[in-house]
Amino acid sequence: MKNIFKYFILLLSPIAIHAQDSASVLFIGNSYTYYNDMPGLFQDLSSSLGKATYVDSKVNGGATMQVHANDPVSYQKMNSSNWDYVVLQAQSQEPSFPYGQVNSQTLPYAVQLADSVHSIYDCSQAMFFMTWGRENGDPQWDSINTFDKMNERLRNAYLRFAESSDGSVSPVGVAWKYVRDNHPTISLYAGDGSHPKPTGSYLAACTFYASIFHESPVGSTFFGGLDASTAEILQNAAAIAVLDSLPTWHLKHHDSLAHVSFESTLDPVSFSASFEESTSYIDSFIWDFGDGTTSTVSNPSHTYVQEGSYTVQFIGYGPCGNDTITNTIVFENTSGLVSHYNETRSFEIKTLSEHVFELQAKDGEKIEGIQLIDMTGRPVKHKINLKEQSRLQLETFHKGILILIVDHNGAQQIVRFYK
Repeated sequence: MKNIFKYFILLLSPIAIHAQDSASVLFIGNSYTYYNDMPGLFQDLSSSLGKATYVDSKVNGGATMQVHANDPVSYQKMNSSNWDYVVLQAQSQEPSFPYGQVNSQTLPYAVQLADSVHSIYDCSQAMFFMTWGRENGDPQWDSINTFDKMNERLRNAYLRFAESSDGSVSPVGVAWKYVRDNHPTISLYAGDGSHPKPTGSYLAACTFYASIFHESPVGSTFFGGLDASTAEILQNAAAIAVLDSLPTWHLKHHDSLAHVSFESTLDPVSFSASFEESTSYIDSFIWDFGDGTTSTVSNPSHTYVQEGSYTVQFIGYGPCGNDTITNTIVFENTSGLVSHYNETRSFEIKTLSEHVFELQAKDGEKIEGIQLIDMTGRPVKHKINLKEQSRLQLETFHKGILILIVDHNGAQQIVRFYK
């Protein structure tokens, strides 16, 4: 009797691993940045979590984006170092003004500043400091006369700034709202209902930590003078605001520079990938296929000869940092049929002979239906006896991959097998 081999590849989603243990950050803002030395809180918080940070700031009370954009000191500060991030903050009210006013009076200067960040040092990222609504909103205008109305306007405007300038957003205002909604006894505002208390500045520092390092600040032993329980609540709020929505805030590491795609085939069992050099800040790279072989070509292909689980790695090196992107491949070569979803399949499959297989529902219920097709989608001739134990007999057994679709428990489950 001929052996029937089933080849199975499970290709998991790519995972990017970025070893960012340090960051240099320039804060350009106003009193919301200055109060309680928020940049210093960020630096101390980062240090407590093993991150080396260098920070500097340029703050002017009440400064708008236009003031920052027209101030030579802004550009002197930008040119003073190869900053990983330059944080840009508008005057506290201006992004909440009407859409047309913001687009004409604030957005152009936000884009001008962000463009300068990118042009001065190619690896720098412009990050916008999404501030928070005032405690009771701004009573001068009905459209922003509550915290929620004002906060939503600020959120939308800062996102427009980022989307118009290839920048990102640190969603401090979102973290602020989370604390107000879920921990109303924690006061974040100073007496004027606008500027931050130490709790508010600590929350902002935690949000910047999560935004820059893409890691939770939960677990830091630096509490910024707060009690431990309050600090832990604020750490968690920042993590939720940032890490649950990284794409929303356009957050990416300054070393997230490789663009890699993965593919796999069953016949033969092989793996291929591609690296887009023209769109990446990578000078050199290597592929590691997880079986002792490597490649330095942009679009490698590799065939596995033994079953097993393989971790494929793309490791790139560039002036803005290093990038490691991994993908896990599971390759099984076993006699008979084994399901693609072996651990969750609701039926058993036994190989009785070269042409005959038996399917038995684990719950004892009847299998509702079976389809057998080849890789082109054409039906394959077979006989099937649908009972609690369903016997599948192939009338013709041609080479290639066959796909068995089993209807059971209201869902379709797919098994691939190969001769």
